[in-house]
Amino acid sequence: MAKNKEAGDDKRVGAVKKRSQVKSPVSGNWTKRDTSSGKFLDQKEDGTKFKGVRAEKKATKKTPAKKVATKKGATKKVAAKKMAGKKKK
Repeated sequence: MAKNKEAGDDKRVGAVKKRSQVKSPVSGNWTKRDTSSGKFLDQKEDGTKFKGVRAEKKATKKTPAKKVATKKGATKKVAAKKMAGKKKK
């Protein structure tokens, strides 16, 4: 059977909403961040994570996509130039 939180207990039940935490690369401490505004709220001094606050995923670097010719005849012109160069030799 479910039980409600006792009054005056000051315990959190469940996860902290609208918050995330990220490890600072400079100090190595965990920093709590507001997800809606992106502002940093608090930092732990002992190096442990905040309880009940989700950790952000590490950002992955994406390589830029190769440029592709947008005009219809552009790829044909490049191929034609290559063939013309081979015929001259």
